[in-house]
Amino acid sequence: MPRIKKKGQAGAAKNYVTRNQAIRKLQISLPDFRKLCIWKGIYPREPRSKKKVSKSSTASTTFYFTKDIQYLLHEPLLQKFRDQKVLEKKISRALGRGDVTDAARLEGNASRPEKTGKPRYTLDHVIRERYPTFVDSLRDLDDCLSMLFLFANLPSTSMVPAKMIARCERLVHEFQHYLIVTKSVTKSFLSIKGIYYQANILGEDVLWLVPYRFNQRVVGDVDFRIMGTFIEFYMTLLGFVNFRLYTTLGLKYPPKFDQTKDENAAELGAFTLEGMSLVGAEEHKQLEDATHKPDPKVQAAVNKVLKKLKTTDADEESTDNQVDGEEQDTGAIDKFEPAAPGGDVLPQPSTAGNSPGAMFSDFTFYLSRETPRQSLEFLLKAFGCKRVGWDAVLGDGAFTTNELDPAITHQIVDRPPIQVATEEDADGEDNQTSQKLPANMRVPGRTYIQPQWVWDSANDGELKEAHLYAPGASLPPHLSPFVKQVQGAYDPTISLEEQQPEDEALEAQSDDEDLAVKDIDETVEGMDVDDSEGGEDDDEKDDEFGGFSEDEQEEDEDEDTAEQRQEELEAELTGASVNSKTKSSKAKAKEEALKALTKKARDEAEDLDRAKGMLSKKKRKLYEQMVYTNTKKSTEDQKLRAKRRRFEKEKAKGKGKA
Repeated sequence: MPRIKKKGQAGAAKNYVTRNQAIRKLQISLPDFRKLCIWKGIYPREPRSKKKVSKSSTASTTFYFTKDIQYLLHEPLLQKFRDQKVLEKKISRALGRGDVTDAARLEGNASRPEKTGKPRYTLDHVIRERYPTFVDSLRDLDDCLSMLFLFANLPSTSMVPAKMIARCERLVHEFQHYLIVTKSVTKSFLSIKGIYYQANILGEDVLWLVPYRFNQRVVGDVDFRIMGTFIEFYMTLLGFVNFRLYTTLGLKYPPKFDQTKDENAAELGAFTLEGMSLVGAEEHKQLEDATHKPDPKVQAAVNKVLKKLKTTDADEESTDNQVDGEEQDTGAIDKFEPAAPGGDVLPQPSTAGNSPGAMFSDFTFYLSRETPRQSLEFLLKAFGCKRVGWDAVLGDGAFTTNELDPAITHQIVDRPPIQVATEEDADGEDNQTSQKLPANMRVPGRTYIQPQWVWDSANDGELKEAHLYAPGASLPPHLSPFVKQVQGAYDPTISLEEQQPEDEALEAQSDDEDLAVKDIDETVEGMDVDDSEGGEDDDEKDDEFGGFSEDEQEEDEDEDTAEQRQEELEAELTGASVNSKTKSSKAKAKEEALKALTKKARDEAEDLDRAKGMLSKKKRKLYEQMVYTNTKKSTEDQKLRAKRRRFEKEKAKGKGKA
């Protein structure tokens, strides 16, 4: 007789456990269970049938794999959590007895990462388990960097301690220094959410988001306990990644940190990199730039071989000439000498030359007060600039704080030229948005640009024209470098005439003409109103002009109506449409073009219907789905083109009025 199977001991019920069952099995609290699942990468699972999996009468909502919970039983962090739970009981017992001294002593031994920013336990073994190779950690670095940059900009609260914020800020600055040294940043984009950066690190593209430096308001509907758990894990991960990246370059980790400069808002300037690679960087660069000369020993051996070849060739040629009776050739072998010195030397690629990473290496930048100093400083240094200055109000660590320094080649401003009040009219206050120079005066020989010039130049890999980004100028569109253009889709870099279909162009042209006629009619009506308000002088002028008599006007109207009636009668007999005489040749040409396009579209639709009838049912459905997707995309592109058309019309009207 076979063994009787009991409910809940086989199949799906055995493969899944509820959250309460997992907590009871692990003997930890719910917050500790959440932490453990986040750190170990264990997530809830959705079974196919909750009714079969649930062992109780009430339907459970959260399930986990049984093998995942079994895997957590051997986690060393469980013992840490249990010890913490025992310590919490001792503290509560001491407070219940009224022994405050003993409770304070035990409180000092407790782990309070939400208050101190540094827990008693470590997550090193978790990082090694989740990322067996270093490339795996780089692939999971985008969320890590976005979270750490976010917490580095948050204000300190009871849930987000100041020590945690300081550690996040220090880790991200160390990572930025690595990107600056290696020139790994490839693209950046200014969006509504923040600033996107992309870097190529050891062949892996990493994309992260940095929020703008606004005053962050901490709201109550965000669970900072869950976010703090992720931050603990990400801080450990980025610490491992920074250590590995620095050691591969031969740099000392952690870099030297100056607390005084950091308190003066130096940020990147508070770190000093140390290592053998930085010491020998100039020597390495000189070796790269130096002309490669051959080894003298090897050159001497080659010369001997060439000399032997010359003698043997000369003997053979002399014997041949004697036999054939020809003249003896005095030349030996061809030397293939270059026509110009250095003409046969191929240009070798150099990382320190004209690469995009050294785009700003020859310039000295000065950042005005109103510009975002942190993002501009990082992006300029990541693309080769080593001399960035700013006003002393923005913090310490600048190359120069003197705006009139003659070494400055480019000044980044984010305001139009304004008339600064003179010293007599000024009230003595320091206006931080005004220029220090006199009214509308600039330093000769210096290029003034807006911040977008830096981003557009970095994304395109070449220096953009500075006059397009002059202060007060209308900036070109800042397009995302992460969007790949698809053939046939809307492209904002191409004019509308090149990408809009014929029927859409004709409709837009007819709408423009209708609007123009409407504007003319409104103008004429306004002129009529002005004429009616002209007064007695206009009446006298009308009296002087005799005009047409009423009988003549009635006769003309009768002739027009008679001709129109005759045309309508003929149209009814023939079944044709009535054509108005007021239509111009251009309008008729447009109507004919629209008719031709409509007929062409109708013929193509009929051909497609006939072709679809030859397809199988499966292929017909696939084709219909493809047509639906393409139609949806074309509708979106049409909306974008219409929006751009309206913008260009408004822009043209504004220029006309000006």
